Amino acid sequence: MLSREDLTDGEWAVLEPLLPVSNNRCGRWRDHRQVMNGIIHRLSTGVQWRELPERFGPWKTVHKRHLLWSADGAWERFLQHVQAAADAEGDLDWNVNVDSTSVRAHQHAAGAHEPASRPTWLLKGGATKVSSPACAHDRAAPAGGGGAPGEALGRSRGGLTTKIHIVTEGRCRPLSLLVTPGQRADCTKFELVMDKIRVPRTGLGRPRRTPDSVGADKAYSNRKIRAYLRKRGIRHVIPEKKDHKAARLRRGSHGGRPPGFNKDRYKDRNTVERAIGKLKQFRAVATRYDKRGYVYLGTVTAAALLIWLRS
Repeated sequence: MLSREDLTDGEWAVLEPLLPVSNNRCGRWRDHRQVMNGIIHRLSTGVQWRELPERFGPWKTVHKRHLLWSADGAWERFLQHVQAAADAEGDLDWNVNVDSTSVRAHQHAAGAHEPASRPTWLLKGGATKVSSPACAHDRAAPAGGGGAPGEALGRSRGGLTTKIHIVTEGRCRPLSLLVTPGQRADCTKFELVMDKIRVPRTGLGRPRRTPDSVGADKAYSNRKIRAYLRKRGIRHVIPEKKDHKAARLRRGSHGGRPPGFNKDRYKDRNTVERAIGKLKQFRAVATRYDKRGYVYLGTVTAAALLIWLRS
């Protein structure tokens, strides 16, 4: 009998063709479905890897499989495959919304003193190495210690935190994800998380990277972001900050026109808040236990994959 965390037959039918048959080193992989269920159990409960129930097999196997798929970008490829299938069926709403959320890091997430990198032993046997670590955009170490540079750990009032930047489509499902230190401003990572949108075509053609419109709150209201969206031809709904509006009015005719704002479209921004709520139903996402930034990004991406499979 399946528990609430295990993959259903329908979900497994979607994932099974994407998984490798052999590992090019020691023959066939251990039962992928058993290992995937172990990873999902850990996502849902936040349990320590070594405390996984015996029915999922050796905990080291489950742990290493998650590390490998986080290191070589497999979780992201699985997510893009599910997104592509939904887009081909017309089940993907390209009116997207952007936001971020802070996550408290457990004390076990601190203490990674070596520079951020993917371990070479995970990338042997034909795995594809990703060009840069998940958090290469934030090289500064968190103030007061707490981890190596590039591990997406930062100091905030509540202690060590990580921030998840997320773009969601109109049905509360994540399109792209990025993790940074918790003190990073939302607007500084807007372009990076938008550039990570990549939904492959099921037939011929380049992956789709441009949404129909973008909604965001006042944290993203600045000239650089508006110029970026205009350059890409993306309509946006971002409210203007009061001080920006006052400065524009003081300049009179030289202040330019006010940015367009559609109140009805802005109401749909709640989809990103609801998607964040769905992600944080997974305890391994709501509290960060992973030391490495790329592993935590894999954890969040695996949770996003389950949201798509079960939506």
